[in-house]
Amino acid sequence: MSAERRPMSSSRRTVLRAGALTGLGLAGAQMAAPSPAAAASAPAARDAGFLVGRGIADATGEVAEVGMMGYGRFDQQAAGLHTRLRARAFVVADGSSRRRVMLIVADSPMIFGSVHQAVLRRLAGAYGGLYTEQNVLITATHTHAGPGGYSHHLLYNTTTFGFHRKTFEAVADGLFEAARNAHDDLAPSDLVLSHGTLTGASVNRSRSAFDRNPKADRDHFPDAVDTHTTLLRVERAGRAVGAVNWFPVHSTGMSGDNRLISADNKGYAAHHWEREVSGVDYLADGTPAFVSAFAQTNSGDMSPNLDLQPPTTPEDFAHTRASGLRQYEAAASQLGEPGVRLSGPVDSRLVYVDLSDVTVGPEFTGDGRTHRTSTPCVGASMAAGSMEDGPAFPGFEEGENPFWDAISDSVIYTVSPELRQAQAPKDVFVPIGEMNRVYPWVQERVPVMLVRIGGLYLIGIPGEVTVCAGLRLRRTVAGIVGADVDDVLVAGYANAYFHYLTTPEEYDAQQYEGGSTLFGRWQLPALQQTAAALAASLRDGTELPPGPKPPDLSGKALSLQPGVVLDAPQLFRRFGDVLVPPRENYRAGERVETVFAGAHPGNDLHRGQTYLEIQRQEAGGTWRTVADDGDWPTRFHWIRDGIAASKVTITWDVPQGTAPGPYRVVYHGDARSLTGTITPFTGTSPAFTVR
Repeated sequence: MSAERRPMSSSRRTVLRAGALTGLGLAGAQMAAPSPAAAASAPAARDAGFLVGRGIADATGEVAEVGMMGYGRFDQQAAGLHTRLRARAFVVADGSSRRRVMLIVADSPMIFGSVHQAVLRRLAGAYGGLYTEQNVLITATHTHAGPGGYSHHLLYNTTTFGFHRKTFEAVADGLFEAARNAHDDLAPSDLVLSHGTLTGASVNRSRSAFDRNPKADRDHFPDAVDTHTTLLRVERAGRAVGAVNWFPVHSTGMSGDNRLISADNKGYAAHHWEREVSGVDYLADGTPAFVSAFAQTNSGDMSPNLDLQPPTTPEDFAHTRASGLRQYEAAASQLGEPGVRLSGPVDSRLVYVDLSDVTVGPEFTGDGRTHRTSTPCVGASMAAGSMEDGPAFPGFEEGENPFWDAISDSVIYTVSPELRQAQAPKDVFVPIGEMNRVYPWVQERVPVMLVRIGGLYLIGIPGEVTVCAGLRLRRTVAGIVGADVDDVLVAGYANAYFHYLTTPEEYDAQQYEGGSTLFGRWQLPALQQTAAALAASLRDGTELPPGPKPPDLSGKALSLQPGVVLDAPQLFRRFGDVLVPPRENYRAGERVETVFAGAHPGNDLHRGQTYLEIQRQEAGGTWRTVADDGDWPTRFHWIRDGIAASKVTITWDVPQGTAPGPYRVVYHGDARSLTGTITPFTGTSPAFTVR
């Protein structure tokens, strides 16, 4: 054990460089839309090709004593790290007009409006008006094993005991750094679009709701599953240097009983392609040779749990890896296909919609009548959670909950006739809209976006869209812009979060997804109406009145959980001492385990670095790092030992094909004194042999 952390070599660390449509309910911010003359010059832009940039950065927040986001469980408090959460960014610029769009895909549970605003502020500070809300699309992979507490709306911070600034800053900084790296990487590139089919990777977890949809919708999805997998690959000099895959499946491979931060199945798919196939070193300087992102689409009712049973831990680790591998294999197999070499303009539109007050025209409602959305309300079935992926609160069921409905309606709150009509057949369990009057619980004014990259269209929706709801949005846009529906995708979990989006028919079933569709039965038609306006504007090269942005709530966030006060080693021990050494010998497939006298990981998140290293002794006695805390075979467990002491357990599952020889485990920690001083330290295990 040494008193100071041994710095990693420069190749193993990251260097940080520093009106007219109000009837549609549209609102937003100023945008730079092309004039009709500019739109007419699109053929010249096609001839010039694209400039594309790729970037990646660490966006991992706290890994200990922070509530995990996704399952809505108070008991799911993080106690370590399995894989780091990363943000991957791509910038695509028209080679002629230099119009550009940026896509950021983050290994995060959700992209809240708080993060959207923070990243845009950072981009404005670095690039002025080059990147704005009008051309930056930020989406989440929706891992259910990430830290929470980074929203400015109270509902999402209830299971995390309030706002966690460290996690918020880590997420915002990571997304911004990925964007900056992508901007710096801009270079002439080709974009190739291809489509495929992936079966055996998902199942519809709300079949009874799906079956209520019209035959024209159901026939599009055999077995009630969206098997459409799309790949946009970036090529330079004929070689693939990046890829974005879209496939709809929930990132609920990791169990609600898991306590380690993990990127789940989509994070593993990206990690596998980058690290295990392409040899990317995340701690090295410079842009990786290959960057891959696995993004969500309309995954609201798509589960990776094919037996429709919630996963259990530790079996969920293998289950998650298998799901990620299937997505990777389906994406990578498209590299050998010619695909469609994209050309044409790059363009985008964003508006803000007050979903609590939208008048929906009869052309979108399906019954020839005008309807209205309402203030947000929660149904009792939302409190049940998804029984197939992870139940939430006991005592609640998907579907009807007569007891809780009666309690809420007669004892807690009296629903107005107007609200009852807009939300029917949902029985209002929690009137979130009324609570918003006192304190911001959920976002009501949300961004809706449409991005065009040549022949590819992405509809940015800030929530979880079922496959049939997504199909209707895609058909709406495709019919207006004249695209094939396969080339129009829903980009879910984009720029904010409003829970679920179901079709009106699915809403009537009041399964978990319907109970979580906050703004009533007509929420999807309202968004189809908005998407139609965006598509017409993009097609015609006209501007849209964006309207008012949602407020900045950063000054209202409540933080209820105290931070680390003091770290102290165990009696007669020093920080970094080995409490339990590894065995002397291991074989491939066995697990190495070492326990250290540690400190709280929240003292330093080691973003862009690592809490651990697995090192192999080379000829001449030098030690080379072969794995860190971002690798799948390693796990970092933290537990409090008494009042101020910590135990850190580091494990390494020795991969098949590991070179024989001497190895050791290195732990990097940081201890806080009573005065608040944080001191780094390093612990090193005795050497062991892999045979």
